[in-house]
Amino acid sequence: MSRKDDRELLKAAYEAWDAEDWALAGERLERLVRRHPDHRRSPVWWYDAALAHKFLRNWAKAHELGREAAARAERGTQDPAFWNLGIAATIMEDWATARDAWRGYGLTVPDGDGEIEADFGVTPIRLNADAGGGEVVWARRLCPARARVLNVPTPESGRRYGEVVVHDGAPNGERTVGGERFSVFDELLLFRASDLPTSTVEVGAGTPEDVRALASLFDEHGYAAEPASGVQLICSCCSEGSVEQHPDHQIGGGQRVHLAAPVVKISELMAAWCADAPERRSWTGAIQG
Repeated sequence: MSRKDDRELLKAAYEAWDAEDWALAGERLERLVRRHPDHRRSPVWWYDAALAHKFLRNWAKAHELGREAAARAERGTQDPAFWNLGIAATIMEDWATARDAWRGYGLTVPDGDGEIEADFGVTPIRLNADAGGGEVVWARRLCPARARVLNVPTPESGRRYGEVVVHDGAPNGERTVGGERFSVFDELLLFRASDLPTSTVEVGAGTPEDVRALASLFDEHGYAAEPASGVQLICSCCSEGSVEQHPDHQIGGGQRVHLAAPVVKISELMAAWCADAPERRSWTGAIQG
């Protein structure tokens, strides 16, 4: 190919990019950068080619091209080439590359050979973002790109308590709790499923403390119970903006409670909860597993 052909290929690649035709943009950029892997502008081309495949959720290709982009990026400067490689390597379970990518970005991660298991704090995650989902839950980050769901998602969300999801690194909204701000990250995919189904029961609780006692009882057994009063319905535009949340949302009275527990255990646990204060506590309704 001549220089003219290269220029036309580059132009066509970014025309496809502007049209959000990620498959065509990625193919053209890769073709160009394979011809000129160490051109002065090649770090940008490698990065954009990998990013196009990230948008396509073609993680194997994003991993392959992302390695080339990161190899041409400056370490310790928070270069996004390392971050995108870290995500792709995590999904591909290439833990050595993931660790190196996070360190190249400038983060500290624990040593080891397998999965990265650390505590990077809590963050809100928007579940099933690619499938049009919009439910935001709290999760504990195990690494820069993976988090374990701490809430009991609604049955409609398609997700479960305790599941591990991979999330994006670009914030898409904000939640404020007690004056502290947390960025919302969109889920990219389900990394590890939970075997605890989500069920819903109707309860009568005399006081908010009774609802807290129910949550504590399930937690003691490794399960979870969460009142539906904690679910705040907002439009997608507001969800992607700044929303203030109140951590203490328990209320007394009749209400729905979402449970994450084996169905065969629910009657036993609910009966134990009622027995501690039968004058204030009751439960009825079908269990939806």
